[in-house]
Amino acid sequence: MKLTERLNQDTLSLSFEVFPPKTDTAFESVKHATEEIAKLRPSFMSVTYGAGGGTSRYTLEIAKTIKEHYGVPTLAHLTCVSSTRETVRRKIEEIRAAGIQNVMALRGDIPQGMEQEDRSHWDYRHAVELVRELRESNADLCIGGACYPEIHPESQNQKEDIRYLKEKVDAGCSFLTTQMFFDNNLLYNFLYKIREAGITVPIIPGVMPITNGNQVERAIKLSGSFMPQRFKSLVDKFGASPAAMKQAGIAYATDQIIDLFANGVTNVHVYSMNKPDVAAAIQRNLSDILG
Repeated sequence: MKLTERLNQDTLSLSFEVFPPKTDTAFESVKHATEEIAKLRPSFMSVTYGAGGGTSRYTLEIAKTIKEHYGVPTLAHLTCVSSTRETVRRKIEEIRAAGIQNVMALRGDIPQGMEQEDRSHWDYRHAVELVRELRESNADLCIGGACYPEIHPESQNQKEDIRYLKEKVDAGCSFLTTQMFFDNNLLYNFLYKIREAGITVPIIPGVMPITNGNQVERAIKLSGSFMPQRFKSLVDKFGASPAAMKQAGIAYATDQIIDLFANGVTNVHVYSMNKPDVAAAIQRNLSDILG
């Protein structure tokens, strides 16, 4: 199923993101975790691409298992940074052969040690180039892209960021998924601005439950997300207690999702961090709301 078919429905739903193992030895435990999340019957599941493509072979394997064994629509991530066209085209063929109709087209993080490298000779420097190639070679593919409610870390300002986002949508993105955020007002302001700019594709808000204090610093480093005082107070109060922080983090994420649903959002994407218990707890908290 193409995700646009699901996203255009009015029913409220949750989707979950999972990621492949970083090492071969971790594959079985990660596979088990992703299957437990699939048993929750989310609207879809996205499977990320290993950093620099290092564990990318597992992305497709996990996505295929989720789709074939659990009947859950899957979204396979595909990054292009520092990759050759030949490599990307081979990955596209593998995705098609697996019967996966949905691809998240991303530039990806710059590999460590290559931050200062001259990128002019790279086949792909921006996600929009990958989106164009996917659309031109696979007219029926449902292509997703990333967006940043606050601002992309490499953009000069939000106006420039939205201009590039519009270019990506015009190149062939059918929907967009946001980076994590912890203040819903930032998302609402962003949605107003992109609609004014003519971006009309579905937007899927991404919410990350912070269930231990150590995640906060990493989340800020990864996304540059603004942490509202309410959230900071939560971490200050409960961060030293793993059980209390987990419960508080799930409650905060649940509250975010309820507010999003109440303000017209129909699908929220939860960055589950491969934690079936956290995904299940959030879904349980929303059981009557989801229906």
